[in-house]
Amino acid sequence: MIQDAWIYGLIGGLIIGSAAALYLLVNGRIMGASGILGGLVDGSARGNAPERIAFVAGLVVVPAFLAALIGNAETNITSNPIVIIAAGLLVGIGTRLANGCTSGHGVCGISRLSLRGIVATVFYLLAGGIVMVLFRHVLGVI
Repeated sequence: MIQDAWIYGLIGGLIIGSAAALYLLVNGRIMGASGILGGLVDGSARGNAPERIAFVAGLVVVPAFLAALIGNAETNITSNPIVIIAAGLLVGIGTRLANGCTSGHGVCGISRLSLRGIVATVFYLLAGGIVMVLFRHVLGVI
């Protein structure tokens, strides 16, 4: 199945890129998931909260719908809930510190040739690689 797995990445990338372009055209703002969710959490999104809620709901509902429609995808995620929770919290903290996430910096920033987006993307990819090597191959936690 690995020979065909690349097609899912291609399709997902096309969907995310198209969604980011559409979001920018319709709203005039960058589609950054952490900023959209962060605005709901910290209360700074009072003016456009319904739009943000719809975006976050789509992030939850669409994958659930597709999983029901075509079946669950195979993943290599750990079954250790402590590792999953810690990873989620650390990613959340990191996105707030970097003022953006993979969708904001990686997809939208790089496509706009933003130096800040490119640098942020390089650093979070390097950090992710180092963490995986350390926790999976050195410590054996994941």
